[in-house]
Amino acid sequence: MPRVPHIPRELAFLPFSGSRAVAAGLVTWRMLRGPSWCRLLPDIYVHVDGYREDDHRMWCDAVALTLPGGAAISGLSAAFLWGVDLLPPASPVFVTLPGTARRRSTPRVSVNQRSLSTQDVTRFAGLPVTTGSCTAFDLGRRLPRTDALVAMDALLHRRVVGLPALAGYLDAHLGWPGTAQLRELLGLAEPLSESPMETRLRLLLHDAGLPPLVAQHEVHGENARGGRVYLARVDLAYPQWRIAVEYEGDHHRQRAHFRRDIARLNALRAAGWLVLRCTADDVLRHPTRTTHLVAAAIRERRGLQR
Repeated sequence: MPRVPHIPRELAFLPFSGSRAVAAGLVTWRMLRGPSWCRLLPDIYVHVDGYREDDHRMWCDAVALTLPGGAAISGLSAAFLWGVDLLPPASPVFVTLPGTARRRSTPRVSVNQRSLSTQDVTRFAGLPVTTGSCTAFDLGRRLPRTDALVAMDALLHRRVVGLPALAGYLDAHLGWPGTAQLRELLGLAEPLSESPMETRLRLLLHDAGLPPLVAQHEVHGENARGGRVYLARVDLAYPQWRIAVEYEGDHHRQRAHFRRDIARLNALRAAGWLVLRCTADDVLRHPTRTTHLVAAAIRERRGLQR
C-alpha cells in the first residue's frame, strides 16, 4: 500500500515560500517538485488541495509573499479583499510598489509604481492592502468613468470608505492624474446603490440629461383605516411623479421571486406608481431606447399634474 506523504500543518492550505519552507526543514526541494505541490510563482508554492485556478484570494496570498517593504495589494484586488468583486475573468493581482522596486507586470501580477505613505496601507487578514480611501481614490481616477463610479458606489455601499473621507483624501492629492474625473464622480456617487447595474442605469439616465433620481426609495400607501403602510422599496425613483425605475437581474426570474414581484408591482400600481423595469440588455445594448422610455414617462406624468 503506497505511503501517504506527510503534509506539514503550516503548508497544508495557504501559499508559502519554498526556500523558507526548505530552510525550516518542513519540505525538501525534491518534495516540492513532486505531485503534491503546485508552483504558483517563482519560489511560491501551494499544496494541490489548496490550489484553485480562479481563486483570486489564493493568488493575493501568493503575491503578497513576494512584495517588498512599502508595497501593497491595490486597485481592483484591494477592492476584492474589501468585499467588492469587480474583477474581470483571469484577472492578475494588482499591486503598488515603491518607485525603487524593480518588477515588471506579468499575466499574474499587474504592477503600478508609486510611493505609498504609511497612512495609505493597512493589513487585511495579514496581507498588506491599500486603505479604503486610497483604494477608492485610485479606482475612481484610473478606471474608465462608468467602471470608476461602479467601484466607488460599491466601496461606499459596503462602508469601506465614506464620502467625507474620500473627499478629504482627494483634497490632499490635488493635481494627481485623473482627479478631475474623480471629483466629478464624487458628486454622482451613491452609497445606497446595491448593484453595479443599478449604478450603470443611474449614470445612463444622468448622462442623458434626465432629472436626478432617488436611490432605494421607500413607497408608502394607506390601509383601509387611513393609516400609513409600507408598500415597497424601489431601486430608483422620481417620487414627485410617482415613477419607479427598476433594474431586473436574473434572480427575478426565479419562481418565488417572480411571485413576490407581481404582488409588489400590483401594490405600486394601486398606489398610483408607474414602474419601468430595465434589464442588462436595456442598459448595455439599447441605452438610447431606455433613456427615451424614461423621458417619455416623465413627460406623461408632468402632463397629468398640470
